[in-house]
Amino acid sequence: MRKLTSVFFVTLIAALAVIIWGVVTPENLNVVTGNIQGWIVTNLGWFYLISATSFVIFCIYLVFSPYGKIRLGKPDERPEYSYLTWFAFLFTAGMGIGLVYWGVAEPLYHYYGGPEADPQTPAAASDSIRLSFFHWGLHPWAIYSVVALALAYFQFRHNAPGIISSAFRPLLGDRVDGWLGTLINFIAVFATIFGVAQSLGFGATQVNGGLSYIFEGINNDLPTQLIIILIFTILYLASATTGLNKGIRYLSWANIALAAVLMLFVLFAGPTTSILNSFTGGIGNYLQTFPDQSFTTYAYTGDRAWLDSWTVFYWAWWIAWAPFVGTFIARVSRGRTIREFITGVLLVPSIFSFVWFAVFATTGIAEDNAQNGGLYELMTSQSDEIALFGLLDTLPFGAITGVIALLLIMSFFITSADSATFVLGMQTTNGSLNPPVSIKFIWGLVISGSAAMLLASGGINGIQVVMTIAALPFTIIMILMCVSLLKALQTDRSILNKERKLRQDDETGLSRREREQLRKEQEELQKDLTGKS
Repeated sequence: MRKLTSVFFVTLIAALAVIIWGVVTPENLNVVTGNIQGWIVTNLGWFYLISATSFVIFCIYLVFSPYGKIRLGKPDERPEYSYLTWFAFLFTAGMGIGLVYWGVAEPLYHYYGGPEADPQTPAAASDSIRLSFFHWGLHPWAIYSVVALALAYFQFRHNAPGIISSAFRPLLGDRVDGWLGTLINFIAVFATIFGVAQSLGFGATQVNGGLSYIFEGINNDLPTQLIIILIFTILYLASATTGLNKGIRYLSWANIALAAVLMLFVLFAGPTTSILNSFTGGIGNYLQTFPDQSFTTYAYTGDRAWLDSWTVFYWAWWIAWAPFVGTFIARVSRGRTIREFITGVLLVPSIFSFVWFAVFATTGIAEDNAQNGGLYELMTSQSDEIALFGLLDTLPFGAITGVIALLLIMSFFITSADSATFVLGMQTTNGSLNPPVSIKFIWGLVISGSAAMLLASGGINGIQVVMTIAALPFTIIMILMCVSLLKALQTDRSILNKERKLRQDDETGLSRREREQLRKEQEELQKDLTGKS
């Protein structure tokens, strides 16, 4: 406990205050947070769009810039994990529960109520694929990349603590050691708690929906969802005791295996040719409309409500998740170059998401057409999470694949929560790479309590509202993080150039005084980055 920072106590008090507020007066919590969220999405939706797209542009610039060769670690260091294990970590921490939850439901919503095409038309089907690709493609992974890259760069290359405020030393200097740094870390941890709580809420409702759909006698209601959260809290806290290289690592592999089995089954049991055509055409449409869609606000049409409910919500969701996912990705990315890191984080999970949506969206829309809207009616009359199980029930071996889907959701549920406790432990123990189990337990209970309270006070909508609010200040932090990181990279390049000159001093004939001056300049640059001489 001696490693605890003030961020731990401040954030714990704030999170408990919100939980108590929701338990004592849930109606008041919903009214206040609802008004704040309404103002944010109405007045600042454009800000989310510009910010998210700017992060994509920033990442692409770094890939092709001279900074791409800089390694996240010492010059001779090599990656700690293999590519396959690294990709498993990325996929599991990034958005696993979300893919399973929305894989069928989101495209169906766009098919019936997209912003442009007439409902239930071939154009609407094409748009549903394209919009799903847009929401789950480069933008979210660029958001994650910015935070992860900044943390990994300062932590592994310059031995700084693995906390968010460390990335601001080139911009703020020693002020990151005071109240300003505490505020930055508080916002990051607070956003993480409620960002993860939302996904756990999704997971609990989908597990409940699947159980009630497959097994008669199980109700799809709040008491059952709270019991599910309690059971899984026990399971992921047990997993948290095993550490990164056991519990999370093995669960990540299990997630990939189960997801691949389920996806391949639907690919070959469903309309395979249509799926492959949808994937190919979807990629083309996504790339073709990417610039326009990234900045579309529907300012002069009646589709602003759709934008707020989907794109703005998603960008806020990814940003709220960025401290958690970014810290976790940074932790497992030591030794990779910036170019290798960004390329891997941007492309591999995005492509997997594209394949996933092509498989489940195409099959879902085809089945909905075959039932004359039956799948959509099932989803809207009951709940979003039923869509996946309703689709699997129409395919061969529906009972077996339904159970596999349940296992996949449960595995994602446990892995995400376990990873979140690990990250929160790091962020509140000054970046410890192996935070104490007791601290992870405390944060695990806080996350579960937040998810349970928000479900009880406002359901999934209540979780979305708090998450959107928490994401706003962290968006500003991310923008400043880009500026600070770019300044640090410029300084780092200057250091490398001076090191090169020192190595060549015999050839260039530098005097002893000139060499000493170069070393002093190098030390000053290093101090600007880390605060250490």
